[in-house]
Amino acid sequence: MIPRYTRPEMAAIWDPQTRYRIWFEIEAHAADAMAVLGIVPVEAARTIWAKGRDAVFDVARIDEIERVTKHDVIAFLTHLAEIVGPEARFVHQGMTSSDVLDTCLGVQLARAADLLIADVDALLAAIARRAFEHKLTPTIGRSHGIHAEPTTFGLKLAVAYAEFTRARARLVAARREVATCAISGAVGTFAQIDPRVEAHVAERMGLAVEPVSTQVIPRDRHAMYFATLGVVASSIERLAVEIRHLQRTEVLEAEEFFSEGQKGSSAMPHKRNPVLSENLTGLARMVRAYVTPALENVALWHERDISHSSAERMIGPDATVTLDFALARLTGLVDKLVVYPENMKKNLDRLGGLVHSQRVLLALTQKGASREESYLFVQRNAMRVWRGEATDFMALLKADPDVRAKLSDAEIESLFDLGHHLKHVDTIFRRVFGRA
Repeated sequence: MIPRYTRPEMAAIWDPQTRYRIWFEIEAHAADAMAVLGIVPVEAARTIWAKGRDAVFDVARIDEIERVTKHDVIAFLTHLAEIVGPEARFVHQGMTSSDVLDTCLGVQLARAADLLIADVDALLAAIARRAFEHKLTPTIGRSHGIHAEPTTFGLKLAVAYAEFTRARARLVAARREVATCAISGAVGTFAQIDPRVEAHVAERMGLAVEPVSTQVIPRDRHAMYFATLGVVASSIERLAVEIRHLQRTEVLEAEEFFSEGQKGSSAMPHKRNPVLSENLTGLARMVRAYVTPALENVALWHERDISHSSAERMIGPDATVTLDFALARLTGLVDKLVVYPENMKKNLDRLGGLVHSQRVLLALTQKGASREESYLFVQRNAMRVWRGEATDFMALLKADPDVRAKLSDAEIESLFDLGHHLKHVDTIFRRVFGRA
């Protein structure tokens, strides 16, 4: 985790003290269940809670023990015994390390998902506000980066809103997928522990019971989780790239907010660079990079190995922390985005009306010309404007005898109505936002 791209609430989920607290709760809840079943003394279970509930675990001490044991869970249990006393012998009865590690990871990833879902909710609110603000702000739509037909800036943002609505649903599903508990003992057979212990721990930790575990929780669950984070990151980048293009000097239809005292370049005082959206592109690349090890972690040897462990110690914190930061940064970017409707209008008119070429093409076919003829008539006039030989597409069409044979001046003029392209904006908004 890089402090520059880390927010405290998400970082706290991965803090060692948090991890050891979750480990303790798993062990203590398991002891409670075993006490009910008569496996451990009731007083021992109570003592475990009494001594450990408010304990501050000594991370340095655990690290010291691990340097000798070369085993993190044993190091923790040894330290816990120092806190609890003799009753600690009833801790971890019939359990294996993965029961603690995997259940803890499920808790951490679920909590991280909760924060990410809240992040997406904040982003959706910002996008919706700006989308309705510019619902009918005309702008040019581009395909292949080239002027196509008119759209609105609000519709551009509506596309992003729909995409992040899907992202939210995917995060909810990913949370559900990964939030499972396994307290099944060595190789997952419950030979040394009762399945009712697992059910109790799962309920208390807010998790579902893993139907069948092989000492570890199957890693396809985690792969799906991290793949979802990768898709969300790609959605972040898609909107960030759009903003980067719109801020180019030759376009300048929208621009990142530039605060008082901000500097764009160490060399050129005039620069106002899209640093936030460029930063988001870089962060998205990192989140996607964590997907591959998660996918490769699915194939473990037999009932378990630990080839997944080292990767997960990195990708769990890094992927969630990075995506959390990126979502928050994108929310701020959208919220303060500076929009230039006048530049949108100027760019829309830049090609002298060529953006209406399809309407003319269709109108000619409706008047009896073949599609091939219609395309020829429209394109030969459009290319004159494109090459700079003329500036008024409508005037060229009115002067073209083949076009005039099919369409009157008034009919040609009607085909250049910008409102025609905006007539279904309300319909799209109702589909996306549930209101227009």
